[in-house]
Amino acid sequence: MNERIVVVDDDAVILKNAESTLSECGYKVTCIKSGKLLLDLVRKNHIDLLLLDIRMPELDGFETLAALRSWEKETGHEAVPVIFLTANDDGESETRGLSLGAMDFIRKPFVSEVLKLRVGNLLELIRLQKDLHHEVQIKTGELENLSLHVVQAMAEAIDAKDRYTNGHSNRVADYSKEIARRYGYTPERQEEIYMMGLLHDIGKIGIPDTVINKPGRLTDEEYALIKEHPAKGAKILSTITEMPKLATGARWHHERFDGKGYPDGLKGEEIAEEARIIAVADAYDAMTSRRSYRDIIPQEHVKSEIEKGMGTQFDERFAKIMIGMIEEDKDYLMQEKDRT
Repeated sequence: MNERIVVVDDDAVILKNAESTLSECGYKVTCIKSGKLLLDLVRKNHIDLLLLDIRMPELDGFETLAALRSWEKETGHEAVPVIFLTANDDGESETRGLSLGAMDFIRKPFVSEVLKLRVGNLLELIRLQKDLHHEVQIKTGELENLSLHVVQAMAEAIDAKDRYTNGHSNRVADYSKEIARRYGYTPERQEEIYMMGLLHDIGKIGIPDTVINKPGRLTDEEYALIKEHPAKGAKILSTITEMPKLATGARWHHERFDGKGYPDGLKGEEIAEEARIIAVADAYDAMTSRRSYRDIIPQEHVKSEIEKGMGTQFDERFAKIMIGMIEEDKDYLMQEKDRT
């Protein structure tokens, strides 16, 4: 482990508690009281994760992060992952923080166990992302040489951000591959769409856990944040130039056949074929998984909803294949399994 974490806050109690909590986990923790001191520190030291308070004198958290990102861009340094510390439950602040490149928010005063889990989960996601990039570079971009266990671990880490998902990415990948097989894809293309399905939700890394796991109705601002995950995912995967379709699946799996989807409002054949397949598989799994506000939807109702979406939400060809799979599933096995 031994990752270096820097905590910036003008509250000495917060700094003391953060240092004590994170040091127990084996992290190297440095605590400082101002954004200016942080900007001096990063010029001479590597940082694996930054916990940054929003409300501080002189430079506030937003100004500090903007200055940090500007310095990173000018010098070519890799962007430091940032979690904002905030006492506010403010959608506007979250939107501004995410636009500056923050990866998450933690409420103050924090619970020690929550801090450990959120920091640990984020560092694990970062490690997995780096492993994925490293695998692609080593294996010269050949799909069959990409380490499947790395991609699967990444998918599981993404799903772990949402307490209401349990194997979602793996199921979407399985359903997408089967639709592709029945449609006539070659084995190579089937494996390709399987990888795309595994990583279709990777952009949720950049959405705060508080938004993803909110049990009630989302505000307009929170829903806007959720809708950012396809573009965020495409940005993460776009650096894997040897496998450009990974980014395609992440970006366009929420587009609709009638052009009313997001993020780009593409219509019909404008949407990549693989993304149209993943869209059907993703919608099916959403209906056949438990949520905070409902149980798994009955199979006949799921089939009816897929039928209603033909030609509007879904490409009719792939929706019909999904319906065929539903009709063959006499025992309704294609659903989220009970959690243990």
